[in-house]
Amino acid sequence: MGHDDAAETPLVPFGTIVREWGRIGFTGFGGPPTHIAMLRQLCVEREGWLHPTEFEDAVAATNLLPGPASTQLAILCAWRMRGWRGAIVGGLCFILPGLGLIIALSALFLAGHPPRWVDGAALGLGAAVAAVALNAAMGLIPASWGRAGPTPARRARWIAFALLGAVSAATIGPFLVLVLLACGAVEVGIALRHRPPGTLNAFLLTPVLAVAGLAGGVGALIWVAFKVGALSYGGGFVIVPLMQADAVNHYHWMTNAQFLNAVALGQITPGPVVLTVAVVGYAAAGVGGALLATAVAFAPSFIFVLGGGRHFDALRQNGGVQAFLSGAGPAAIGAIAGSSIRLGLGISHLWQLAILAAALVWIVALRHGVVRALVVVGVLGALAGLAGLPVGS
Repeated sequence: MGHDDAAETPLVPFGTIVREWGRIGFTGFGGPPTHIAMLRQLCVEREGWLHPTEFEDAVAATNLLPGPASTQLAILCAWRMRGWRGAIVGGLCFILPGLGLIIALSALFLAGHPPRWVDGAALGLGAAVAAVALNAAMGLIPASWGRAGPTPARRARWIAFALLGAVSAATIGPFLVLVLLACGAVEVGIALRHRPPGTLNAFLLTPVLAVAGLAGGVGALIWVAFKVGALSYGGGFVIVPLMQADAVNHYHWMTNAQFLNAVALGQITPGPVVLTVAVVGYAAAGVGGALLATAVAFAPSFIFVLGGGRHFDALRQNGGVQAFLSGAGPAAIGAIAGSSIRLGLGISHLWQLAILAAALVWIVALRHGVVRALVVVGVLGALAGLAGLPVGS
């Protein structure tokens, strides 16, 4: 992965990148696992542009970065095809189809006086979101627990970080970023004590917290979107606790029920799950807010790949990065699990509890597909609205 532009890879036409990355952006329902599988099928199995080992290294490297890993993988693969221009074209073609759809759905679901069936569909989708969050956390546990290794002390810290993240997400949402950074810093400090000098010298903690004091308006939206794109460790769903307290409780851009809809829309639309941030931006400032929030949230992904793609091998081997993720990772997983509590508290009608129970069985216990489940509960919610069940706030 230490290549400059496309010197050692096939010169793939830009038209091909537009077509293939756009196809994945249009049809990539199901979140990161689907996106990774589609990129592998294209770049490794069908076209042979990347060696299998090279692709797996790219997956591993992007998983070390904060922000949406599958988006960064799409950008990185396109970078390997045609350098920085290919990265920008491929990344945009991957993101824009889902963005257009989610803005249209935002206009429908966040309208002032939508039809009863729309209200019902929104409540049905929102009722299942807590189950989706819990499922996301459970899916991340095995790999993170494996990173902790067999040492009792490290396992004990893993449990402590996860519990701290869960409690923080459920209680002090706006300050969750500080908790994630602190847990990572603890592991870095421990690693510094036990490793020879110089082994951690490439690890830097970006000083970004000064913007956290912005009181509201566009600055607040930029800060919330920046947290999503640059400080979300542990998978796309960690954006939920990072956004909920700000969007609902602090800035009052949306109600709890509307935030549940935002999370659900991010799951059922193609492309990056992080596009949930566009719904929050739409609630804050209309279409312009949606575009601004999306641009801010995804800019770090482009910057990481364009500025550091050739150094990703060193990133994977850097002790400081590994140590930081050993602390921030379990805290993020705990935060995702803790967010399911806040999401569940957003339910306002008894019939939604039945949908939540069914979603927990289908998604968490039986491990069936999330997208299919959300489509079904959305239909059930629409039918509930048409049948006269309560759909008001």
